[in-house]
Amino acid sequence: MSRYRVLVVDDHAHAREAMCEILSMDDSFEVIGVVESGPEAIAFTAQWMPDLILIDIQMPEMDGLETTRRIKQEYPYVKIVIVTVSDEISHLLEALKQGAQGYLLKNLAPSTWIEYLQAIVNEEAPLSRELAFQILKEFTVPSVTDEGESLTAREKEILSCVSSGSTNKEIAISLSISEHTVKNHLKNILQKLQLQNRTQLTRYALEQGLASRKRDFPR
Repeated sequence: MSRYRVLVVDDHAHAREAMCEILSMDDSFEVIGVVESGPEAIAFTAQWMPDLILIDIQMPEMDGLETTRRIKQEYPYVKIVIVTVSDEISHLLEALKQGAQGYLLKNLAPSTWIEYLQAIVNEEAPLSRELAFQILKEFTVPSVTDEGESLTAREKEILSCVSSGSTNKEIAISLSISEHTVKNHLKNILQKLQLQNRTQLTRYALEQGLASRKRDFPR
């Protein structure tokens, strides 16, 4: 069974513990990190590439909305759910505007949390069709005008490996990272460049001068 790697972000210890306890109820979720602030969440995401992030909306230094905006700007593949005690529709809309996939109230039953998060990770659109359409119509995040400039140094490195014909396993060995991390980087790159597959990535790399020769990878 595929497990979703989760990062929990909240400045209150009890809230972090509660979220971890709820997630432990379902074997499909694995908490790989627990941090207290927005900057820590950004740094953790860059290093460990989680699949899902639960983040408190109100935190000192950098709130959940700004943290979400920054993470989604660099790592659009990751799914983010804002966690809050407020049920104001304006907060929901702002969360979605910043790129979040969902919005959870802290006082909801654990079973509701699990059901909702399963819908999020399986892309089953837990919002009603009408509301989702209205939100997407009003709050679509603009695409990057110069897609190539939005790639990080690591993403360009992986793109170069892909263009040389390297497999995910070979890339993982070469860069000393896991295959799972390579896959998430590739999802991120494809979304940033608005491309569909490795063939298109290779063509893009050649056109942009990012391609490299086939490397010798350790076996």
